[in-house]
Amino acid sequence: MPEINRWGQTVNDPVPEWQGARVLERGVLEGRFCRLEPLDADLHAGDLFAAYALGDDSDWTWLASCQPASVADTAAWVEGKVQDRGLVPFAVIDRQSGQAVGLVSYMAIEQQLGSVEIGHVTWSRKMKNTPLGTESVWLLLKYGFERGYRRLEWKCDSMNIASRRAAERLGFSWEGRLRQKLVRKGRNRDSDMLSIIDSEWPDRDAALRGWLAAENFDRDGRQIKRLEAFRQA
Repeated sequence: MPEINRWGQTVNDPVPEWQGARVLERGVLEGRFCRLEPLDADLHAGDLFAAYALGDDSDWTWLASCQPASVADTAAWVEGKVQDRGLVPFAVIDRQSGQAVGLVSYMAIEQQLGSVEIGHVTWSRKMKNTPLGTESVWLLLKYGFERGYRRLEWKCDSMNIASRRAAERLGFSWEGRLRQKLVRKGRNRDSDMLSIIDSEWPDRDAALRGWLAAENFDRDGRQIKRLEAFRQA
């Protein structure tokens, strides 16, 4: 609870013995539907090119990059993320096929402040109508909070309504809009900011675990109950 200090000022909650969060390792995160493994151009570029080729340029409207035109272009794009020491990038591996079907990263990592963003979210159409996207983000949230982060962020273009709705479905709370945050592909971008904080995580985690459980899917892999049904009233 906020307190009154010795000068009569209202100050916010104390965080006893805060020493910062722990390093986010480039390791493997295992799920039931997918596995997140360290992004690697040699291992993943071919799969990712094939997966992204199922879509078109509309899948890339909100992204900083454009759809790669070849496996070589995909490898160069992936290698840029691998070599960026400000990122912890992962390939999303479909456990059923063993193929890479998307990628995602930790970014804007503020270890001493306990804040990190889930970004560079580049799903392919192989992930559409599957639990892979939900489980991928759950794995990143789970690992982030286990490493002592107090806040996990999601930012998206204010015009990208689908991304904002996806984040809100996953339990992120909308915090506001950063106007004229950047210029992307020659256009203004206002960025919507969303987050989950550590005090909210147990409820969000329980809902996501409930939705991802085997008993929530029928024989054809279709959900039985929507994620919203697992949230506490």
